[in-house]
Amino acid sequence: MKTVTLTLSGVLLATSALIAPGLAFAQTPTPQDPVQQTPAEQAAPQSDEPTEVDEIVVLGRYIPQPNRESSEVAAFLTEEDLERTGDSNAGAALARVTGLSIVEGRFVYVRGLGERYSSALLNGSPLPSPEPLQRVVPLDLFPANILEGVTVQKSYSANFPGEFGGGVIDLQTVSAPSEPFFNFGASIGANSESTGKEGLIYYGSDTDWTGFDNDTRKIPGPLAAAFDGNKQINTANFSATELQRIGQSLVNAPLRLLQRHENPVDFGFETSGGLSSDSDIGTIGVLFVAGYDNSWRQRNGFQEQGQFQGDVLVPVTSYATTSNQNDIRLNLLTALSWANENNEVKWTNFYVRNTTKEARSEAGPDFDAGGSTIRNDYTEWFVRQLFTTQLAGEHDFMNGALEVDWRAAYAKTSRDAPYETRFQYGVNAAGDFIHNIQGNLISFSELDDDIVSGGADVSYTLPLSDLREAKFSAGVASFENTRDAVRRDLQFAAVNGLTDEQRESRVDFLTSDFNINPTTLQIREIPGFSGASAYDAKLAVNAAYAMVDAEIIPLVRTTVGVRYEDGEQEVVSRDLFGGAAPYPATRIEEQYWLPSFTATWNFAEDQQLRLGASKTIGRPQFRELAPQSYTDPESNRTFIGNPFLVDTEIVNLDARYEWFFARQQYVTAGVFYKNLDKPVESVIVAASTGDRQQSYVNAPEARVMGAEVEVKKYWEFPDAGMPFIANKRWLVQANYTWSDSEVSVKSGDVVFDLSGAGQPSPADFFIEDGSRLQGQSEHVANLQLGWEDDTDRSQATFIVNYVSERITARGAGQAGNREPDYIQNPGVFLDFVYRQDFDLWGQELGLALEARNLLGTDFDEYQELGNKIRINAYDLGTSVSASLTAKF
Repeated sequence: MKTVTLTLSGVLLATSALIAPGLAFAQTPTPQDPVQQTPAEQAAPQSDEPTEVDEIVVLGRYIPQPNRESSEVAAFLTEEDLERTGDSNAGAALARVTGLSIVEGRFVYVRGLGERYSSALLNGSPLPSPEPLQRVVPLDLFPANILEGVTVQKSYSANFPGEFGGGVIDLQTVSAPSEPFFNFGASIGANSESTGKEGLIYYGSDTDWTGFDNDTRKIPGPLAAAFDGNKQINTANFSATELQRIGQSLVNAPLRLLQRHENPVDFGFETSGGLSSDSDIGTIGVLFVAGYDNSWRQRNGFQEQGQFQGDVLVPVTSYATTSNQNDIRLNLLTALSWANENNEVKWTNFYVRNTTKEARSEAGPDFDAGGSTIRNDYTEWFVRQLFTTQLAGEHDFMNGALEVDWRAAYAKTSRDAPYETRFQYGVNAAGDFIHNIQGNLISFSELDDDIVSGGADVSYTLPLSDLREAKFSAGVASFENTRDAVRRDLQFAAVNGLTDEQRESRVDFLTSDFNINPTTLQIREIPGFSGASAYDAKLAVNAAYAMVDAEIIPLVRTTVGVRYEDGEQEVVSRDLFGGAAPYPATRIEEQYWLPSFTATWNFAEDQQLRLGASKTIGRPQFRELAPQSYTDPESNRTFIGNPFLVDTEIVNLDARYEWFFARQQYVTAGVFYKNLDKPVESVIVAASTGDRQQSYVNAPEARVMGAEVEVKKYWEFPDAGMPFIANKRWLVQANYTWSDSEVSVKSGDVVFDLSGAGQPSPADFFIEDGSRLQGQSEHVANLQLGWEDDTDRSQATFIVNYVSERITARGAGQAGNREPDYIQNPGVFLDFVYRQDFDLWGQELGLALEARNLLGTDFDEYQELGNKIRINAYDLGTSVSASLTAKF
């Protein structure tokens, strides 16, 4: 059989091969596209007569290997992409991918669908989340230097988990190198709103700068014993002496007294190394990556709450806010691998610890205080940790025709927030702030979330001809995700009221041991919402799939598969004081058959068309189901779950055209459509106290459709007169996604909300028919302009990112009198990254300069009807950094 390489002029001939693959006449190859011949063919007599061949196969010379190997609509971030943009973590890097936007710098929205509709994997294994509000792991936990690449698959295939709406994100960690190496780097940075500016701080402990305190925030013995006793801390269960001992055991001034200091510069260190060694049993590889980062961010802004006055909204609560947070990140990745000709086994371990120490204050007229001015001061310490260990293997048999892959992993995350402290102040007749003791709060919360997972895949490749094949795959996967969350809220109560001197005193004087006694201040515990101070959750999924990937018709590759998933999700509220659970346990037990189909037509050289269709699901997240109040420090908004949520079922349709016209250069264009049955939407509800809370309901139905285009092109000008231009390879890379969504609410549609206690409520009370899906932005665009200079060993890139407005939560109210939705306007961000390699005293060094948010775009979340209500608005500032890396 003879194989002919088609040029672009062979498109029609390739098309005819689809109709009559057994007989076709090959065009004479051009000098630029020579036929690949064996030595025997080269020695054979040549003829100018047309040659009859069995089939014609288009060889995509420029189609990158990942795109060639994948039959799905997917995007790939390589090490080169990560280096060029200079992003510090996976979340920031993924903001450059077509159709992706990042919320809060941590969570990925794919094609306008919230993070609940996307899943994140690490080397193919699922990950738990340390975030109270999400089951999806925040991607800012993964430093870019541990990643070898990232795959974003936007069309579904049966070998991936069925929880798939926007896409699946698979983070691949770095592998053992072929050559030994060792790198060490240091960085320094600044932010225009933070560095050198005076900001709030509290002392904490001597070792806070490391990300670990010296047990200052450890729950004191008397309080720990009271917690373990499963009794509410109050006068009914504890004596006055016991309450005094518990109150006096709490750390006072170091964790309560706000001060001011000048913020220092940001700094960090990172090191990595690895080697491989050949032995009789194969190649042994060892790799490690470690890093430490310390940064400061100050935010000055506004947080408001609006209500109707007539037909317009007016702010009834308006706080001027200031916060200052110190973020410390430690990370360590180790990898050990063994490989020979047909086998590879990897053991990968990753640990990251993110600590946030924050001091913040808000002041202004408050609706709940009758419009009087109040001030709230907060001190907080949040520790997020993730540890995962994975053992995985890949094995080839029968000369590679039979492949067996397996993986087993354990991952654990935690979030510890001890001594979250709030003290409230009112204003006296002289205009001075004085203590409002009823507004103080001291909270301790812990969240532990872990996943045990495993899976195996078997595939067999059956040749259909010398050039075509069919790959039959099957596999099983299982994981169990468990979560335990507990929150305890304490408050000092004034037994006989406070004197004027006490109300005007400094906070650490007011809460000194002298004043904690049976007649002045006494500690007590505030139970959670309806007693729900804790919850346990579990999600167990067992799955199996079968899939066929075959080129039955020449040039047309089809992938057909089906996945079966048996899922059981449970969230159980716990009364910490031994009483009955405030809500019945939520159990969602469902079985799904999830089909997938993709066809790829390689109709011309380096051009292909992909079509895809599938059915997938989305499960409510633990926090969305748990009726436990939680105040998010990012937005200062209270969230409470809804135990009556159900799964979302999704139908996905995709089509994409791809043209790889040169090496690393391409044009792609695609369209997509999704129909969501019972999507989860976030809604604002008014509590009995008048406060606004954010909860969740299943909307009746929604659809999302859109189009996306991406282009990447290099230019070279070797004949240019100026060396600055002639020596460089110039880059233009851009992508744009337009998407539109609509939530459908018909007459008679109902939802099951928390306040209804399981009874139906009219859907149009919460959601307006025809409104956009929550989280969906109509426009997402990215642009990169830069150059590479191999002679000068330099690289520079300007990076532009734009995301249009999106709904963050539904407005409170009812049909005909509903407040506008909460809107966030992410805006335009402009970054610049410059890299330069050079030698100094015989040592190879790498310099990186970065400037972020050069346009000074601010964070802006608002409501608007007659007036603009600043729900959450603050300055982000411009950040700059420089790093130097020594390469050994």
